Amino acid sequence: MVAVAVWAGASGCGIVGGGSPADLDVISVSSPQFRDGDPLPHGYSCQGQIGNPPLRWSGTSGAKSVALVVDDTNDSGDGAEVHWVVYNIDPETTELGENTVPRGSRQGATTSGKVGYVAPCRADDSYRFTVYALDAKLDLPVGAPLSESLERIAAHTIARGRLTATNIQ
Repeated sequence: MVAVAVWAGASGCGIVGGGSPADLDVISVSSPQFRDGDPLPHGYSCQGQIGNPPLRWSGTSGAKSVALVVDDTNDSGDGAEVHWVVYNIDPETTELGENTVPRGSRQGATTSGKVGYVAPCRADDSYRFTVYALDAKLDLPVGAPLSESLERIAAHTIARGRLTATNIQ
């Protein structure tokens, strides 16, 4: 099995378990609301009222489940922040609607301890929406601790794709 890069500590990105993202199959991730490298539309930030942006993906065939992690690239002394963790998404699911969570999936705790989408606030940070294809369904409850959910996602990842918003509009 291949290990994966998942958010780790203050760097916001790291290798958990020793593998390399280059060893993973690629998932294509997009949004009808912004393109990779564009700003995150204001409505999906803490100043907006919409919630999470819609996402679409492909390339998860063979997966037993899918996970989504939203984090930022904050390199200040506070370190990166995880804004959302969703796991046990049905592998047949290929999109996530605006301000929704796929039926049957579970959400884990974020950096703040909240369960659910924590809208980004730092206008100059980049925000990464990363989709992971997993080789198993995760035996985690709703609200699982962040460290535990990220560790399990890393241990079971077989493919990864990312959409990055470079700042907030």
